[in-house]
Amino acid sequence: MNILGISAHYHDSAAALVVDGLPVCAVQEERLSRSKGDASFPLCAIERCLEHCGLGPEELDAVVFYERPMLKFERILTCALRAFPRSWRAFPKAMKNSLSEKVWMRGIIASHLGVPGHKILFTEHHQSHAAAAFLTAPTRRAAILTADGVGEWATVSIGRGERRPQGATSIELTHEIRFPHSLGMLYSTFTAFLGFAVNEGEYKVMGLAAYGQPAMADQVRRLIRRTADGAFTLNLDYFEFQTTAERSYSARFVDLFGLPRRPHEPIDLGTAEGRRYADCAASVQRVLEDTLVDIAAALHRQTGLSDLCLGGGVALNCVANTRILAESGFKRVFVPPAPGDAGCALGAALYADRLHFGNPDRDTPDHPFWGPPADGGDLARLAREDGQLVDELEDRALIKQTAHDLAIGCVVGWMDGAMEFGPRALGHRSILAAPHSAEMRDRLNRDIKYREEFRPFAPVVPVEAVHRYFDLPLGGTRLARFMSGVFPVRPEWRSRLAAVTHIDGTARLQVLDREMAPRLHALLEAYGRHSGMPVLLNTSFNVAGEPIVNRAVEGYSTFRRCGIDVLIAGQTRVIKRASEKAIATEEAVA
Repeated sequence: MNILGISAHYHDSAAALVVDGLPVCAVQEERLSRSKGDASFPLCAIERCLEHCGLGPEELDAVVFYERPMLKFERILTCALRAFPRSWRAFPKAMKNSLSEKVWMRGIIASHLGVPGHKILFTEHHQSHAAAAFLTAPTRRAAILTADGVGEWATVSIGRGERRPQGATSIELTHEIRFPHSLGMLYSTFTAFLGFAVNEGEYKVMGLAAYGQPAMADQVRRLIRRTADGAFTLNLDYFEFQTTAERSYSARFVDLFGLPRRPHEPIDLGTAEGRRYADCAASVQRVLEDTLVDIAAALHRQTGLSDLCLGGGVALNCVANTRILAESGFKRVFVPPAPGDAGCALGAALYADRLHFGNPDRDTPDHPFWGPPADGGDLARLAREDGQLVDELEDRALIKQTAHDLAIGCVVGWMDGAMEFGPRALGHRSILAAPHSAEMRDRLNRDIKYREEFRPFAPVVPVEAVHRYFDLPLGGTRLARFMSGVFPVRPEWRSRLAAVTHIDGTARLQVLDREMAPRLHALLEAYGRHSGMPVLLNTSFNVAGEPIVNRAVEGYSTFRRCGIDVLIAGQTRVIKRASEKAIATEEAVA
């Protein structure tokens, strides 16, 4: 069967194609349209998926949308009416947005793709999250916890899943917490209060939290009340997201936490105001973690299962994931590489395949690389036309040369094979650098990524060497596979891993096995022979405000606009003429 999954019209639109029960292509619209967080109907991503397999829309057995639009419209209408008259300004806009296109998804899909209406299916939003988390994990039975801002009504869902080789696959979501009571909205409200973009800047709050103290945790707990059944409610007097799209926090929120940060105001952690922002971040982070750990621990007691699958945008909070692994009782925690709304495109397709059509269970390949490939030939042509220095090397020579480049301090743009699906670069669209000095961290933030100085960078390390440099608990290697956990750097190595060690002594780690990304694994080994440490700094190949690069042309454009020294795609290596260090590297090797 050929099943196309689609997510759209909120943020991070995507398409994913499942053929005979296995993913074959999945890509976010932003990577093709080059519009960060693109929420539009993912025509480019759909076209890419179909082109990848040489399929026409008429050959699709089903097209599955990741949520139920009418149920979502019911929630929007109900909440607007409940909040009236406070919602009178927002009501016309909400109705226009919903009724203009978001409700009529069956007709929109049919008109774009020409497929008949009976082939168009819908899952519920949290079913899509659950399927993306559970049906891609290497486990047969697991508890499931999904948490986000809001789907149709649900903001948190719990349940369990079972994959049976000789029987029907099941995903049962047995309990849920409903909007407006939402951990995702709580965290996003603080994201907006701290001057960051909602649905994009939450990871900045997580990074900033390490610089503060949870001194305001008691104030945050006034906003979220725990209930006798282990759930929670928000004190809506402190919020406005449920009544208007103009602001998510109320005047009472400002009275409690002080004036909000203006979006372009620098955060100076040496001032009282900067420390207040950091303390706000630390406090909401602590309350989020405590709440998630309690919910997960109760789920463990209820199910008695060893494995937990996490889905939804809240599962991108790596610090919370690590505490769940350490404190909930689960032995293993699985987070997919795309746990947010983009991943729902894949989840919807898999849910339809296993649950709607009842097809046999199949093991999904355990990697994130479902996007378009990078073409080294295109890079070579672009760079030669632009007068840059170009080499085309066989693998062994390329790995050796790149390890040498990194060892002398070059920053390398690394494009290798199919693009990652999800928000994190996991070794195919990465910027790589030596991890040893704080100066390298500062250079990357200032001259390459163009982002806030408090933002940390992630290390990547071969699985064979991880325990030498990092302190991982049992199950930590799995959580670090897709950079979904934060773990302590061993104290004796922190000074030599300063570029990837956060202020609190931790790192958002990627543990790499040879099978998942063989060329990057070989590069880590080669760099280890040069430096004595097979660890590299790995950050996403983009600059602030832009999506991760996809094709060679986007990689080359980024390379020319920032301080990257060397760019690699496939067998092609490009050296920036303006980079004296890179030229010295070439001459030294020659």
